[in-house]
Amino acid sequence: MNRPLRALLRNAKSHKRPMTLVFALTLVGSAIGLAQPLVVQSVINGLTLDESIGAEILVLISLLVASTLLTAWQTWLGGRTAEHVVLDIRRGLIGRLIRLRILELDRLEPGSLTTCVTSDSTVVQHAATTGVIELLDGGIHLAVSIALMAMLSLPLFGVTAAVLLLAGIGMGIVVPRIRRSVAAMQESVGNIGAALDRSLGAARTVKANGAEAKEIDRADKAACEAHRAGLVGARHQSIIAVLSSLALQMSFLAVIGVGGMLTAAGQLDIATLIAFLLYLFNLGAPIISLVTGVIALHQGLGAMQRIDQINQMPVEDDVDHRSRASLTTTVPSVTVDGITFAYPGREPALDGATFVAKAGETTAIVGLSGAGKSTIFSLLQRFYDLGQGQILLGAEDINALSRAEVRQRIAYVEQDAPMLAGTIGENLLYAAAAVSPAAIDDVLQQVGLDELVNQLPKGLDTTVGARGITLSGGERQRLAVARALLRRPQVLLLDEVSAHLDARSELAMRGTIEAAARRCTVLIVAHRISTVSSANQLVVLEQGKVRATGTHAELLATDALYRELVENQLLTPEVDQTEDASCPSPTLAPSTTSSSVTSKFTRMENPV
Repeated sequence: MNRPLRALLRNAKSHKRPMTLVFALTLVGSAIGLAQPLVVQSVINGLTLDESIGAEILVLISLLVASTLLTAWQTWLGGRTAEHVVLDIRRGLIGRLIRLRILELDRLEPGSLTTCVTSDSTVVQHAATTGVIELLDGGIHLAVSIALMAMLSLPLFGVTAAVLLLAGIGMGIVVPRIRRSVAAMQESVGNIGAALDRSLGAARTVKANGAEAKEIDRADKAACEAHRAGLVGARHQSIIAVLSSLALQMSFLAVIGVGGMLTAAGQLDIATLIAFLLYLFNLGAPIISLVTGVIALHQGLGAMQRIDQINQMPVEDDVDHRSRASLTTTVPSVTVDGITFAYPGREPALDGATFVAKAGETTAIVGLSGAGKSTIFSLLQRFYDLGQGQILLGAEDINALSRAEVRQRIAYVEQDAPMLAGTIGENLLYAAAAVSPAAIDDVLQQVGLDELVNQLPKGLDTTVGARGITLSGGERQRLAVARALLRRPQVLLLDEVSAHLDARSELAMRGTIEAAARRCTVLIVAHRISTVSSANQLVVLEQGKVRATGTHAELLATDALYRELVENQLLTPEVDQTEDASCPSPTLAPSTTSSSVTSKFTRMENPV
């Protein structure tokens, strides 16, 4: 038994009791249907012999009423069970997708993953409930019908069996192809979701570049692929429908011909012929049920194959283990010791990087683009596994801690400061729900968002739109910093937090960072040297290696790359001609005004 089939049957097995009841009701309904021709035969015999048939008529009416009631109960219970099945599938997928490792999410299209939850799960639901029951019921009903037909007349049964056998061979060739066509169609539907997610997620970029037609064409191609795969499946199903109908019609004609000859020869009575024909007519229901079940099963296997691929992907299974974090209150140092890491298919992003960020101080990481700065933060959050080396939080190796504890102790402000759809307040309190209003007001004032929030008619209840689109880049960054500060972390990681800030906001942010450093260890990644020049320590990265460490003044005097970074940032310290050229750059205090900054720095042309 292959893996998708085992997984599909597991979904059915988890609802064994209601599924068993539905199956039992279906079997009882089939038994009632099978009993009716025998009662009809008795009625005809009674009429032929001029006997009373009142009891038989009463039985027929009772069977009809019972069949109707059973059908209603079975339909409702089956639908209810099917909804429970799809709920379990979707819950499992949602939990797994959100816990997928970043390495998997880096290579997968979000739209395709979403399709597995919304579309594939529905196909599997139908296969695991209706498909399985119809397959079993159709098989049993067909077997019992054939047995009863054989009991009534072996010659007629032989004719019927020969025709059905030929049709069955044809169906056996066609049915397996349905699974492949469904898998292709579901993958194409996933590609449609991926294409729309790509274009809608960057709607402004698409419109600004006049690329609407290009994106429509991409999604249209995926839709056409799904259409072609759907047509292939429809063609296969139509062939099966034709074979089923043809088999029944040919069987009927053959039975009428052979049965007529047997009746004329006195070898078969008319009541038996009519009963046999009724079974033959009723044979259509189990055949259709059996074929429908087989088709649904193969469709479900095609969808289950995609779902099973997600179920086989590695997840972060320790993100809910937070017990130890609350026991540790000491502000730790951060030791990066000889770490090596490479993204799949690429050169190493880090190659033996080593430095120590002292507890309660600010350490800034600078370097050219692609030097590995943000990768260090990703490894600190355990988004990826280290190739070599270790990272210590105080004296503890972060690999010995659960991801939940690491992320509870280390707050991370990402480079693009993403926001979740919702309100400002929901984003602000995303990871720190139990916070006093005074603490919220204080942190908003620290990051300079208090005036903005107070001016908004709905205040913290103002919606930010998809991905925070109604906020400016600077507002998103400050809100992300506020969100991190509310968590009161032991270590604060800030990745390019000044990238979208103006000079005044940048000065305020520096004050916020210095205030945060008084109660936690701060690590900053920045291209703007002005943002980090007052850090206790700067680490210069080059091609994944630590090139130099020191203060702003020390590196300005001793490291050529750092000096080049300073010059390319349009900021160089004014040096009196009578003073030594290695004189340290002045440190900007949080209270420094923008005019005093200008007086201490000279604007230079950025070389192209």
